Amino acid sequence: MIGEKMQQYLSKAFLLSLVFAVLFGLTAYFVHKDLVISFDQHVISFVQTFESPPVTDIMKFLSWAGSGTIVFILAVLSLLIFRKILMHRSEVLLYVTVVLGSAMLNQILKLLFHRPRPDFHRLSSAQGFSFPSGHSMEAVAFYGILAFILWKHLKSRRGKNLLVLFSILMIAGIGLSRIYLGVHYPSDVLGGYLCSICWLTLSIWHYQQGKDRAIKQRQRHSDFSRFNGN
Repeated sequence: MIGEKMQQYLSKAFLLSLVFAVLFGLTAYFVHKDLVISFDQHVISFVQTFESPPVTDIMKFLSWAGSGTIVFILAVLSLLIFRKILMHRSEVLLYVTVVLGSAMLNQILKLLFHRPRPDFHRLSSAQGFSFPSGHSMEAVAFYGILAFILWKHLKSRRGKNLLVLFSILMIAGIGLSRIYLGVHYPSDVLGGYLCSICWLTLSIWHYQQGKDRAIKQRQRHSDFSRFNGN
């Protein structure tokens, strides 16, 4: 029964990763063909209608919190905590794979698409290419895998709900901040979300596949030992 449930879970996780891969592919195609320029400009204009000094300060803070340097520091601190407290090497490996893999994938895609950043009404400076958004990809990777790992170790439902809510708010806030500050198109943020969710779910699927195989091997070994003992 447990094996069947696990296989259903793994099938859904793999299917979900494929869905997000297709959605990212469609977004990338529209970006490459310049079919989203009007949409991007309208969304940026709408978001920036809320411009005010307090909002700008909040958005700059969220953008700073999602920067590569800060995410790297938080990732290292989290890694040390996982290694010392949880003592699960497989989870540590999963964590490193998701966070570093997302960063590397983002750099490859940016070099591939060579999309310039928006050049109108910037509220902050940024370097490099635009698609997909690195902040958005790292936010999904970091807070997504953090939520996945901690979820399994939290006992209270309230704690789990707060964890998920916090992760969603940080991911959404960091992506929105990049649009508000005028350093990314909305399609950059959307593409970053889709690509990183695909990578996240695929990594979790592979991790759970390994755990499922390990459980089955232990069961076979246990059955074999009992058989020999009898």
